[in-house]
Amino acid sequence: MAESSASASYQPRPDAKTAQVLRDMANRLRIHAIRATYAASPGHPTACYSAAEILSVLFFHAMRYKQSDPENPHNDRFILSKRLSFVEMVSGSLGQELGTACGMAYIGRYFDKASYRVYCIMGDSESSEGSVWEALAFASQYHLDNLVTVFDVNCLGRGGTTPPKHCPNVYRMRCEAFGWNTFMVDGHDVEDLCQVFWEATQVKNKPTAIIAKTFKGRGMPHVEDAENWHGKPMVKERADAIIKLIESQIQTNKELTPRCPIEDTPHVSITSVEMTSPPAYRLGDKVATRKAYGLAVAKLGHANDRVIVLDGETKNSTFSKIFKKEHPERFIECFIAEQNMVSVALGCTIHGRTIAFVSSFAAFLTRAFDQIRTGAISRANINLVGSHCGVSVGEDGPSQMALEDLAIFRSIPDCTVFYPSDAVSTEHAVFLAANTKGMCYIRTSRPETAVIYTPQEHFEIGQAKVVRQSINDKVTVIGAGVTLHDALAAADDLAKQDISIRVIDLFTIKPLDTATIISNAKATNGRVITVEDHYREGGIGEAVCAALSMEPDILVQQLAISGVPRSGQSSKLRDVFGISARHIIATVKCLLANDSCQYL
Repeated sequence: MAESSASASYQPRPDAKTAQVLRDMANRLRIHAIRATYAASPGHPTACYSAAEILSVLFFHAMRYKQSDPENPHNDRFILSKRLSFVEMVSGSLGQELGTACGMAYIGRYFDKASYRVYCIMGDSESSEGSVWEALAFASQYHLDNLVTVFDVNCLGRGGTTPPKHCPNVYRMRCEAFGWNTFMVDGHDVEDLCQVFWEATQVKNKPTAIIAKTFKGRGMPHVEDAENWHGKPMVKERADAIIKLIESQIQTNKELTPRCPIEDTPHVSITSVEMTSPPAYRLGDKVATRKAYGLAVAKLGHANDRVIVLDGETKNSTFSKIFKKEHPERFIECFIAEQNMVSVALGCTIHGRTIAFVSSFAAFLTRAFDQIRTGAISRANINLVGSHCGVSVGEDGPSQMALEDLAIFRSIPDCTVFYPSDAVSTEHAVFLAANTKGMCYIRTSRPETAVIYTPQEHFEIGQAKVVRQSINDKVTVIGAGVTLHDALAAADDLAKQDISIRVIDLFTIKPLDTATIISNAKATNGRVITVEDHYREGGIGEAVCAALSMEPDILVQQLAISGVPRSGQSSKLRDVFGISARHIIATVKCLLANDSCQYL
């Protein structure tokens, strides 16, 4: 039988009857946990037991939501490091969920301006992750008073006790130092939990941390607060005995109905974002694709007011500063905290309420690979833009040169990987990404390159462009980004020597236009050269070779970066590391001479 007292009004402390129902529901959660983990074999029943009262109070006293509609946009949000129907998204490896909660709270406060609140539960062990403290700093910076996180301080991790042990005051001081309003509470006392969750709703301009002292395996004889029980289900006989013991402690068969949400979340639409006008570039204009990205995303912002841009203090280099200038209220500065930046973006896109672009140096995005792969698991719609790719970065040196980013993003399931070669194709990539479900990655470059496409050129995902061809072509050269321009320069030089080559711009590395590659390779007697400003492993060459694996008569010669690069001028570095026009010309001649083409 369900009672509606919790939904009628939200009292700081429950009456005795309601408190008993909350305790009983916590014990029912314990029974469900031990049965589920026994049935599944692996699981974490002891960790579930420490958080039982917290969850009982949250879901049946503090939160507003419709049980029958977990995706209702008016509901309070809940984030946990596990995947259930009422949990907003997979938060992946431990330490990611608070950043995601920050993104949801940011949208709630600054975009939706709605009443829903965001609740997040974390274990004390995972608070060792640096991304947690990145998120704490972010929430404080943006005054996310609609965000509440609970530290379940049960003292025990997988390998033993957590660093502060049972010292919740350490967590309190840390959170307060980060600018959070902080409460300490007995995590098994439902009356005190109700009180602090209510007090959190009264706090203005600060996020709230609740430090809950709990015991792992609460209520399990000889298991409570004992080591070496992490992730271990019970044998059937012991599980049955514990269930019987807990059932004997349940005093009622009543349930509580959660409070209904306040229905003030606005309806938004982020579908079919159209390009408002053709790209405003002329053939031959010299524009870096990183700048073309900044101009394109600012233009996109005029087409839809739910477009947001997040950046990690690189806006002057990624050119997201253009978006900030034109749409300052939709620019989110995440500072030098790339892991949290990606988690925040994932939180911003839940419920399909924003179109998010996340920009940084591509090399720095590699720090957030775990958050990126987690986003893919959650089928997140997020667009990442990496600038300063390859040795063409030049004088900034190898620490700034992304040479493994294509391999990373090609490995992400259902991720669309764009590699535009001029300003026009970059603008199309931005608009295509905004309309594409799932994760997208756009690789941009630092050097200025010539515009080679007219404003009327049409682009599609998975469709390459044959930018130079004739009936006399002897070799097909495949490039993207800066190397496409080296390939075109090589074609011009070779034409003077009466050697004609075909040049293909891939545009998207994933999905790859296999049909165009094969047909053009066959038209040039099976001779193919790939050239890329990326390491050989996982890059364009390997993608093309995989696509041609069933074509034994096609020979692929790969030009890619080998070894650790150094600082220098962009053009000189491309030449030193074997991907310049000079190397393309030499490799073409080797292929035509049936040489081994081991030219460096």
